[in-house]
Amino acid sequence: MGTAASTGLRRGVVVNIEATLASVAAAIEAAELMSGREVKDCFVGVAGANIEGINSRGVVAVTGRGREITQADVDRVIEAARAVVIPMDREVLHVIPQTFIVDDQKGIRNPLDMIGVRLEAEVHIITGSVTTAQNLVKCVNRAGFKVERLVLQSLAAARATLTSDEKELGCLLVDLGAGTTDLLVYSDGAPYYSSAIPVGGSQVTNDLSIMLSLAMDAAEKLKRESASCWLEGVDPEETVVVPGVGGRAPAETSRRKLCTIVQPRMEEIFRMSRERVEKMGHWRHIKGGIVLTGGGALMQGAPELAQEIFGLPVRVGNPISLGGLVDEYRSPVFATGVGLVMLGAETIAPEQRREGGRTEKQKAPRSPGPSSLGKLVDWLRKGFF
Repeated sequence: MGTAASTGLRRGVVVNIEATLASVAAAIEAAELMSGREVKDCFVGVAGANIEGINSRGVVAVTGRGREITQADVDRVIEAARAVVIPMDREVLHVIPQTFIVDDQKGIRNPLDMIGVRLEAEVHIITGSVTTAQNLVKCVNRAGFKVERLVLQSLAAARATLTSDEKELGCLLVDLGAGTTDLLVYSDGAPYYSSAIPVGGSQVTNDLSIMLSLAMDAAEKLKRESASCWLEGVDPEETVVVPGVGGRAPAETSRRKLCTIVQPRMEEIFRMSRERVEKMGHWRHIKGGIVLTGGGALMQGAPELAQEIFGLPVRVGNPISLGGLVDEYRSPVFATGVGLVMLGAETIAPEQRREGGRTEKQKAPRSPGPSSLGKLVDWLRKGFF
């Protein structure tokens, strides 16, 4: 793993190409040094207020022999569902099947080999800004790496943190990033709503900076080490040291005062998240609770405050254990990164298996002769027995 400060991004959008490519290069170089491997290609996560998700439906007639549904029919119905009008400045990032309908029989996950006349598909289409994606790809390319694929960050975080039961019951993933808070609603095992709120952890840091007259770096450090967003969990007698600016001596302040600055902003983020989901009519789908990921999920009191605002069970989403440096990446900060690796592996593995199968077939001898061990045994038998 490798980390670097993302100084060239603001609310998920590139605002300084040179600073962003320097951050990309620094993070990947650190990961290369730790792993002892060279990186050439990468999967890149995208987020921000420019991301939009829409649900669509496609219908086709089954044309296979005996009206048996084939992979070609499934591809055609997904392509039909994808044919929605989107503005010229947007591009489709993902088309995710939710459910299939065969001759009015609903709730089918995989229609392959079924018999039917009419095949329908409901899909979730995620679109993003063309220019935003191009700027991100340009930064990675100029840093010396090839972008294999763009992936929505909340989808990657969901892959690394959500259980199959949570996806089936219906849950809300809240990815608390620095510049944005990304939302993803799962129901019946598939995403039904994705959105982003242009408020994140950097706004909390900004509030501390203004209210306590601190530099942003000092405010960020204070937020990570001492801040809490749940007033009931803070000891009234506890104090923290606030560093001085411009030669001013450090001063002590109560930890509850920090909480009174941080809690209103975190409440606002959670309330905006709930209102956004309720407005689109998806709140009724959430029966499996709320999962918090991202750096904001590490703030003390975040699960308790979220549970009060949402009125549902809340947990912090740590990536599943995949071996290796488990203690290093089992943090909500790395949920998106681990998810990108998992999605990338799922994309590459089938291709490698196919290529490996062809290579072995090509290299296999037509008529394999006796092994070297068999020849040695024959020679010993003839020479000494």
